[in-house]
Amino acid sequence: MSAATCGIPDFADAHPGYKIRGLRVMIIAIDIGGTFTDLIGFDERAQRFVEAKSLTTPAHLVQGMIDCLRKSGINGAAIDELIHGSTIAINTLIERTGAKIGLVVSRGTRDVYVIGRGNRPEAYNLFFHRHRPLVRRHLTREVDERLLSSGEVLAPLDRESVAQACRVLAAAGVEAVAVCFLHSYANPEHERIAGEMIRAALPGAYVSLSHEILREYREFERMSTTVVNAYLGPKVGGYVQSLKAGLGTVGFRGILSIMRSNGGVMTPDIATQRPAAMMESGPVGGIIASARLGRSLGFANVISFDMGGTTAKASLIRDGEPTMAPGYYVGGYASGHPVMLPMIDVVEVGAGGGSIAWLDEVGALKVGPQSAGADPGPICYRGGAEPTITDANVVLGRLDPDNFLGGQMKLDAEAAWLGIEEKIAAPLKMDAVAAAQAIVDIAIAKMSLAVREVSVAKGYDPRDFALVASGGAGPLHVLAIARELHVPKVVVPLFPSHFSALGMLLADERHDFIRTFYCDLASADFATLLRIHGEMVGEASRSVRHAAGAEQQVHFDLRYVGQEFTLQVPVTVEQIEDGNHRGIRAVFDALYEQRYAHHSPDEPVEMINIRLALIGKRPQLSFPRLAETSEAKPSHQRDVYLLDPKKPVRCPVYQRAALGAANRIAGPALIQEFGTTTVLFEQDACTVAPSGELVVSVGGAC
Repeated sequence: MSAATCGIPDFADAHPGYKIRGLRVMIIAIDIGGTFTDLIGFDERAQRFVEAKSLTTPAHLVQGMIDCLRKSGINGAAIDELIHGSTIAINTLIERTGAKIGLVVSRGTRDVYVIGRGNRPEAYNLFFHRHRPLVRRHLTREVDERLLSSGEVLAPLDRESVAQACRVLAAAGVEAVAVCFLHSYANPEHERIAGEMIRAALPGAYVSLSHEILREYREFERMSTTVVNAYLGPKVGGYVQSLKAGLGTVGFRGILSIMRSNGGVMTPDIATQRPAAMMESGPVGGIIASARLGRSLGFANVISFDMGGTTAKASLIRDGEPTMAPGYYVGGYASGHPVMLPMIDVVEVGAGGGSIAWLDEVGALKVGPQSAGADPGPICYRGGAEPTITDANVVLGRLDPDNFLGGQMKLDAEAAWLGIEEKIAAPLKMDAVAAAQAIVDIAIAKMSLAVREVSVAKGYDPRDFALVASGGAGPLHVLAIARELHVPKVVVPLFPSHFSALGMLLADERHDFIRTFYCDLASADFATLLRIHGEMVGEASRSVRHAAGAEQQVHFDLRYVGQEFTLQVPVTVEQIEDGNHRGIRAVFDALYEQRYAHHSPDEPVEMINIRLALIGKRPQLSFPRLAETSEAKPSHQRDVYLLDPKKPVRCPVYQRAALGAANRIAGPALIQEFGTTTVLFEQDACTVAPSGELVVSVGGAC
């Protein structure tokens, strides 16, 4: 059954020549967001894309997935592979609803996790606090053992001290145990023995060993990452099991893959072992799709902008590849929890369609970060009581109350108007339209800062990039953001409100590994490095499902002697085999020059870590060309407030499903489709690409 027979617009129905080539199976991707759960898939048998969207069900996330499957009309038994991205991991950590855990450490390091770092990022914040530990101090148990930084044993592991720690933790009823010994990244033997003893003494407990999660120096960050993994383990493991069971009720018997924060997919077993790798598993799908889309359209440098119901996210893609970060701080750098696992570099702000507009104690208008989410949702969803960005767009006429989600969901425009009037406009002594415009303007300013942070703050000029807009609210706001930052080109992809899910269909399998190897680059022991590289490849190969044709990416973490932070420098296996430190140094100097506008060729360089990414290639979608149609014609017109809250503009409204290749649309105009609306301002010029994307030349951007 096609999506169209279920009342969901199907792009292929409007374009009979729209076919997919090269895919032999039915693959479905489901992305659970804060407000909506999105499904997209390709049915090779019927030669069409299928899409569906339903409200997220926070109390039972799997139910939202089942609702999407039922809306799509897909028979679960016909699905060959299902790829899933979820916010379960990050929500568990932020809401602090994880397991009761214990921590086992080397004697003398009991308070490393509590103390953290000695810096104070917010020196003048009277209410500053460090991260709030996930482990109570009395559940942090010390054992007798000690390794040197070289991995040599200074003091052997005392098994009785491990047994004593197990007895204390068992009596306390812990559900998970994290183990992090000093310098275990160099020699994991003591941790392995302790892990075996803990699993035997606490058979029902989830156990995380630091060398299995992160083999990198810096005790606090390694300990924090291991603790977070253990904290998430029982809940994420239970979620994966309920996911399998729930999908089984609709007949699914295919392959289940889980999206991970590094932009790849992994098996459910690996997701259960390393739940911290799922921290940003939802948003990264859209970034993968943006990179692939940019390359296909000739834009090697793009900025992915995804505005959903709860947050807006930006990520920079340079030379066709997403920017990777060595980790991040969940909850912010000042007071968050370090999770030092490789992930796509994403900057996130609390400005989504469901972000609440409110007045602070001095009467200033604020937007976010709190969100109405899916429950109760915006006022216009007939459930919420607080005005949101979505309500503001309804009041401004940018969203059609009768055609939201293709008409499946009717919006209450009058309630949105009254909510903004009562909560925002009246206290500020302005009319509802002006208040709605102010809400949108503040949101635009916040989201522009996110785009600046991934570009300007990293030494890149946003004018040299194209903006790829996705998410249900992305196309509504992206042209205003582009104007703010003078970005000349904007791309609105196919299925923008399902773009993160679409990216999951395009994602390869990816596994990242790291080893600390501290040395001077010029005198590095490349024979040992080659051996370590081989060990890492062997470990990665045991995890990869798509081993045929798998490729690897190797990076060295390098810095000038005396510096604290490193740059990740791409390295070839041939350079390691040849001991080519001069070639590696030249690449480092060039990267340093690009990032900081200077470099120091006479300063010594030291190596800190070696990184390996093993990428298993999955079968890829081959996107087709659209048939050309006659000149685009609007379906109707309506009044929309664009820039002046006192003067509505009569805008033509186009239906995207009716557009053909090479169609041109001049702003001001609206382009409606299932799940979103693209807003074009005066002087904007939109052209439909042969593959169906909307490519907009931004008026007044230069």
